[in-house]
Amino acid sequence: MKSTTIRRWSQVHTWSSLICTLFLLMLALTGLPLIFHHEIDQLLGDAPVLRERPADTPALDLQALVAAAEAHRPGEVVQYLGWEDDEPNAVMAITAARADTEPNASHTFLLDARSGEALEMPSANGGPMLFILRLHVDLFAGLPGKLLLAGMGILFIVALVSGTLLYAPFMRRLGFASVRHARAARTRWLDRHNLIGIVTLTWALVVGITGVFSACADLLIAAWRNDTLAAMVAPYRDLPPPRERAPVTRLAALAGAAAPGTRPDFIAFPGTRFSSAHHYTVFMKGATPLTSHLWTPVLIDAQSLAVTAVGGRPWYMDVLAMSQPLHFGDYGGMPMKVLWALLDGLTLVVLGSGLYLWWARRRASPAPR
Repeated sequence: MKSTTIRRWSQVHTWSSLICTLFLLMLALTGLPLIFHHEIDQLLGDAPVLRERPADTPALDLQALVAAAEAHRPGEVVQYLGWEDDEPNAVMAITAARADTEPNASHTFLLDARSGEALEMPSANGGPMLFILRLHVDLFAGLPGKLLLAGMGILFIVALVSGTLLYAPFMRRLGFASVRHARAARTRWLDRHNLIGIVTLTWALVVGITGVFSACADLLIAAWRNDTLAAMVAPYRDLPPPRERAPVTRLAALAGAAAPGTRPDFIAFPGTRFSSAHHYTVFMKGATPLTSHLWTPVLIDAQSLAVTAVGGRPWYMDVLAMSQPLHFGDYGGMPMKVLWALLDGLTLVVLGSGLYLWWARRRASPAPR
């Protein structure tokens, strides 16, 4: 690689890194507890625990659970009902004053599917874990904050690519993973910075790319609503919203018949951003570890309970659905979480050493005339 090209890539790497480093330090620090959020909830006593009941206790039907949710939160309507993978006897409910209330103003709690008993989830509605999550996701600034973090994620990817291009000629002069212990502290830290950076490169690219997609979730969902969902509900476009809705008791069975080989993940009620004013949308997911994060929306008429459409998945919604669990290491249980935390810690070392090297280089540079 020519010296002029190396200088250009060095400038790209330096400035893309400097602009995003402080944000990345914040994201790496807040990301660590989020990897273990289930375990932290249990440690803090915020994880709801269902009452012990006989193993053959039958589950209530969905309409009875809707009534239990509305009784627990008087004056609010149910926006979503979702099935819990880790607890087959629990259903998650999200309610709000209006169906179209934005997510941060909704209330999340758990329902015992056998009794309808409501169990609060403190970390989903307040407390330190929600504070950390909001800081990590949008800086408490909503969509502008998410787009800012998406921009920082793109700069992070540029820094990773440019750093790799700079490391390639460096490897020709020294053996791979060499650290020159006999040299000055700055040189030793440069070698460590390069070594840890190249070791964590693949993971950092995965986390960076999935982070960008997750930060753009609102825009991707809006694109899905304006494209795929709008086409699915086009026959209802000029109709007034229904005054009465049919009970939701049979929704899971109807959706399962319309999308064989899948199982229900959550129901979006009419008027929410994942549905229309005229439909229940049952999001079905696959049975394998990979397809369990891919949704197939089944639209069911809220009055007649007729299945009106089974939606295909745009590629960007598939990427979004897989990005969010992969970003926090939710695919492989505790071993993957520990690996994610270790790599997150190494990334903190890379970021900190990069700042140190930049500052040491500035101090060592001769003052301009």
